Amino acid sequence: MNYSLLGLAIGLCFAISNIPTAAADLTTTIDAKSNLGTWEGWGTSLAWWAQAFGTRDDLADIFFTTKTQTFRGKTVPGLGLNIVRYNAGACSTNSYNGSKMAVSPKMMRSREMEGFWHDWASTNPSSSSWNWNVDSAQRNMLWKARDRGADVFELFSNSPMWWMLKNKNPAGSDDGGSDNLQSWNYKDHALYLATVAKYAADNWGFKFQAVDPFNEPSATWWSGKTGTQEGCHFDVATQATVIGNMRAELDSRGLAATIISASDESYYDQAVTTLQELGPAALSRVSRINVHGYQYDKGARDKVRSLATAAGKKLWNSEYGEGDATGQRLASNLLLDFRWLRPTAWVYWQVLDGGGWGLVDADNDAKTVAAVNQKYFVLAQFTRHIRPGMRVLDAGSDYAVAAYDAAARTLVVAAVNWGDAQYLNFDLSRFGTPGVDGALVKRWTTKIGSGGSLYAAASDTYISGKKFWSKFEKNSVQTFEIAGVVL
Repeated sequence: MNYSLLGLAIGLCFAISNIPTAAADLTTTIDAKSNLGTWEGWGTSLAWWAQAFGTRDDLADIFFTTKTQTFRGKTVPGLGLNIVRYNAGACSTNSYNGSKMAVSPKMMRSREMEGFWHDWASTNPSSSSWNWNVDSAQRNMLWKARDRGADVFELFSNSPMWWMLKNKNPAGSDDGGSDNLQSWNYKDHALYLATVAKYAADNWGFKFQAVDPFNEPSATWWSGKTGTQEGCHFDVATQATVIGNMRAELDSRGLAATIISASDESYYDQAVTTLQELGPAALSRVSRINVHGYQYDKGARDKVRSLATAAGKKLWNSEYGEGDATGQRLASNLLLDFRWLRPTAWVYWQVLDGGGWGLVDADNDAKTVAAVNQKYFVLAQFTRHIRPGMRVLDAGSDYAVAAYDAAARTLVVAAVNWGDAQYLNFDLSRFGTPGVDGALVKRWTTKIGSGGSLYAAASDTYISGKKFWSKFEKNSVQTFEIAGVVL
């Protein structure tokens, strides 16, 4: 008799017999027939943190791989981000024909991004009007991300180059809420971004999948007098014109496959208005709707989704951030996005920043890096398990998300418990094969807030018939991987 197999069988029977039998306090049913889209990935924007830290391999490792790293004495699971948003800067220190850039008195140096087109003398990217040596640190981190597996790249603009603007100030117009781009430079703004995209394709070793010519264009806080960063207001009619120019400039450079994404509005409600007013011609040239998540737990997420779906467009949450270092707001708003917005990608704004905004606490001006915030580990519960190519499913509740890997026949479920400690039960009865009865379910847990688990793996959860369950502590997130599942 094979005693090793006998021991394995006895151990398995013991494990099954010791599955907790306490009734679950909440039950959610995963809908195997649903399809909320194919997941494209997780990402970050490189401006501003990469301008400060673009040469650091340790940061590239924790953000763009899934390898476990030691970072500042702490074991850190790599996030595995695969989407990189690169900012084409708007600033330069040169003067031309008596003009030079105006600087807001509150502008932070770390938020001034060097642009490539320094004056309007020539559109030829090989001329002295262009300088392709600037912004080396941001570009360095872009290459590090690519070399570690990042495979989706987007070019975006916070502001047109300073010399295209009415007041020459890339922080915004004098009143903050009016267009600052000179009308005769509408085409030049598109030309600038298309030229950067073409240069990258020819010289940087990859192609931008998309170009977005705006950043929060309907906002009224882009002020040249009080602004701390680059920004520019665009009326919707102006957006429509620039989008048309953008398509023409990309096509003329052989970049017909490079899509236009727009408009990166701050709020879901602003995105609804822009989509409704943009007009059919401009909308037909936009292949993906980008929206930011700064309306947090408010706003018409479902309306943005409906308009994008009706127009046949993909939808991203292309920027999210807040100052809660615990991860509570991040988890809450991420769940709302999966439930109601239903994007196919989700991008965190500044992975390094101060005041709780960063996943890692840092000062981009002083160029100092401190501790990993708890929100980093909360986000890891999602980024490390819901991977590109998976089919997003309806998890049946507002506290869980689910995704399915058809090739690996693996179901991923991530869930959050906000209340007192309780059991959460997951019903897989709608799957053709809901895993193997008695099989191990891999589990990871993170405490939301201070103290408790960072990203702890456990081997104590098993399939029981067509269900599994787990005990959740208060304010905790857990992710499960269930093998052998067939839709």
